[in-house]
Amino acid sequence: MIRGILTVGGWTMASRILGFVRDMTIAAILGAGPVADAFFVALKLPNLFRRLFGEGAFNAAFVPAFSGLLATEGPDSARRFARETYGAMTFWLLFVTIVGEMAMPGVVRVIAPGFAATPEKFALAVDLTRITFPYVLLICLAALVSGMLNGMERYTAAAASYVLFNVIGIACMLWLTPYTPTAGHALSWGVTISGLAQLGLLIWAAKRAGMGLGFPRPRLTPQVRLLLKRMAPGLIGAGVTQLNLAVDVIVASLLPAGTVSLLYYADRIQQLPLGVIGTAVGTALLPLLSRQVRGGEAAAAIATLNRAIEYTLVLTLPAALALMVSAYPIMWALFGRGAFDAESARLSGQALAAYGLGLPAFVLVKVLAPGFFARGDTATPVKIGMIAVAINLALNVALMAPLRHIGPAMATSVAAIFNVGGLAWVLYRQGHLAPDALLRRRVGRMLLAALAMAGALYAIQDRLFAMATHDLARALALAVLVTAGLFAYVVATQLTGAYDLREIPRMLSRRRLRGNDGSAINPARTPET
Repeated sequence: MIRGILTVGGWTMASRILGFVRDMTIAAILGAGPVADAFFVALKLPNLFRRLFGEGAFNAAFVPAFSGLLATEGPDSARRFARETYGAMTFWLLFVTIVGEMAMPGVVRVIAPGFAATPEKFALAVDLTRITFPYVLLICLAALVSGMLNGMERYTAAAASYVLFNVIGIACMLWLTPYTPTAGHALSWGVTISGLAQLGLLIWAAKRAGMGLGFPRPRLTPQVRLLLKRMAPGLIGAGVTQLNLAVDVIVASLLPAGTVSLLYYADRIQQLPLGVIGTAVGTALLPLLSRQVRGGEAAAAIATLNRAIEYTLVLTLPAALALMVSAYPIMWALFGRGAFDAESARLSGQALAAYGLGLPAFVLVKVLAPGFFARGDTATPVKIGMIAVAINLALNVALMAPLRHIGPAMATSVAAIFNVGGLAWVLYRQGHLAPDALLRRRVGRMLLAALAMAGALYAIQDRLFAMATHDLARALALAVLVTAGLFAYVVATQLTGAYDLREIPRMLSRRRLRGNDGSAINPARTPET
């Protein structure tokens, strides 16, 4: 397990770094103009389908079924199930791709209605989306093959495949642009080409692992029907999240040119702590909570949730305040070159600060939702999420005029705060969430330490960046700012008693996670400081 975590984590970090290089290159070449807006809309649609069908909901249903067959009935049964699923997915995704290509003008009118006021921009968005849309078919099939490899505990190819998306995107932008009408066209072709490369790499890895899929005939077998049935709750839940993101794009398309791009760049920054912290805690929490709930260990389950909230807040509170206080220096240092000027960095920084307000809530949703899933309740998070979507839509409409580009980010943050508040309230009413004395005491101290860090950042950032007159100097200034903020926060946590650094080795050690009999250590026994 440790080897798998390190493999996935290492490749994920490499992909994140390359993703930032790709985004910085896009910002330098396209800035925050109409071509960038059209490309980000073209990228949004295949990403929406990928997240809906290709990853979370599908993997949550497919991987346990595949792993179970592999363990109980052997590789032949597991491969047969994977082939049946691959055939059915290929047929339906090919159908969706063909229909989408034909109906693309109508689709773009739905997801970016504001573009219709500028015919050239609308036509460009349609062209680019038609180029990127086949990525839906390719990446969803790649997700299936990744699930197979992960089920066999072969993590390298599945984790490394995401690096190809960024590498090929950068290469196409730099070398294909002279041969295409715009850099947006080159980027769009890079998306689809990367999908081919990812799927090809994974099929090759599966064949080497003895799980070649070939070209199966599509059949809706009983096992595939059961898989679809198990996917349904996760699909609805994922749909709620993606609907929230789609609302932001729809409203942003109605605002001045460049708004979609400003929000994209800001969102990319806040996705780093959200993806790393939220995904890691949520993924590790669900199986542990499920075991404790099934074993009748109610007190241990509550203690586990308390510690997960504590671990989340100790990381997200300083990250949120740093994004709010230092939004402009971050955007200027990372993206401030070429077509992305200081004004673009200032405007995008304002959106980043609004996203930062909701960062702890975004991550805590991923922590509290397993409290329901572990008990077989998939309906409650969806119901609360739908109300959050309605709030997001209403606030987007209300704030788009007075706040412009800040409005969608602020609306998303407020909706996330409502979402996490609703989840926490229901869990509390059901008796599944009861903040203990340790959590209550530490939360206030964590906030105090994070505020001290934010004060330190505010005090030094203007001086640092006043001396940074070129790209390298700004990068060095940001590195110094991050290091100073980290140091200030660590010192503040020790002075306030928010956290004890001596607990970190205990959390990372095997003995901390497992007892002598192999059972999970009760998190309620965490030493109090």
